[in-house]
Amino acid sequence: MNVCLFSANYLPNIGGVERYTYYLAKELIALGHSVTVVTNNVFDLAPWENTPESIELYRFPCYNVMKGRYPVPKKNSVFREIMSRLNKKKFDLVLINTRFYFHSLIGAKFAYKNAARCITLEHGTTHLSVNNKVFDLLGQVWEHFITVILKHYCKEFYGVSLAACSWSGHFNIKSKGVLYNSIDLSEIESLMEEPVCSYKKELNIPENATVITFTGRILPEKGVPQLIEAVKQLNRENVYLLVAGDGPLFEELKDKYSKAIFLGRLDFAHVIALLKESDIFCLPSVSEGFSTSVLEAVAARNFIITTKTGGTKELICEKKYGIIMDGNTVEEVIDALKTAIDDTEYRLSATKNAYERLKENFIWSKTAQKLERIMKNEE
Repeated sequence: MNVCLFSANYLPNIGGVERYTYYLAKELIALGHSVTVVTNNVFDLAPWENTPESIELYRFPCYNVMKGRYPVPKKNSVFREIMSRLNKKKFDLVLINTRFYFHSLIGAKFAYKNAARCITLEHGTTHLSVNNKVFDLLGQVWEHFITVILKHYCKEFYGVSLAACSWSGHFNIKSKGVLYNSIDLSEIESLMEEPVCSYKKELNIPENATVITFTGRILPEKGVPQLIEAVKQLNRENVYLLVAGDGPLFEELKDKYSKAIFLGRLDFAHVIALLKESDIFCLPSVSEGFSTSVLEAVAARNFIITTKTGGTKELICEKKYGIIMDGNTVEEVIDALKTAIDDTEYRLSATKNAYERLKENFIWSKTAQKLERIMKNEE
């Protein structure tokens, strides 16, 4: 079958939706399908290309609103040429990642115009936030407005987790099922066998130290300030916090806290090298779909501390798999860290249990096979 994936952001931008799109495309191609990805040209790259993975990739010219977090396509001559090329193709399925972008609406209208089956995939579990009450309220109004329009063109909705499906109900959308966020376990384990570097050696961290790690965008909703403050107040010897990623809070937090080691934005191979030497992965987020970072951390044998927000609780579903906090206050993070650091037997047992659950449920082959069954109307 011929599949078109619309994703407002895509590689080289690093994020959950971007990686979801990339790995799903790769797995569908491995199953024998043709895949086209349509995204926005946030990084001023070629408007179209065929990638080494055999993905046909198109990038709309765009305005980088919110520093690229919300790209808005420019409907100029390059845009029209891309649409002309897409209109000449016969797609069996157009899958749209997330509802609330102009890009998503373009994808839904394109599918409707070309009589292609259209599925919108929900990745979130809360409204998008920029940590400003006025702009957040305006954003919520906009999200409801654009969703009403998108629902006119697209009638099928799925989520990357049960939590994401539940969130769709906020917009009077009844999801048909789950296409789980997943990982390429073999790729991660291959990178772990031959890591690109040793952060413990580079940073002079003792081998017997307890390493706590955060990877991802450094945004207010990710709870990074609470994590750093918790480690500071915990004040344990031989405990290190490594923060990998970039974002609006990066410079502010880097200047404010000396307790944390800020590594900046890392590529995938370096993220895995970091996770290989980490003991505890902490994501005290208040807004999450189904965190790819958590999946990667579990694959790298990290103990997980996170919140009940989003789909992670579908992996860390009981205490025997890790710690799910009710909220992300500094006090809650401190209590969770104390448990993980002091009870080594529990930490190692939960880490093993989570890894086994990951292997059984959250790998790309299973997600792609389910989408294939959906396309064939077998599910």
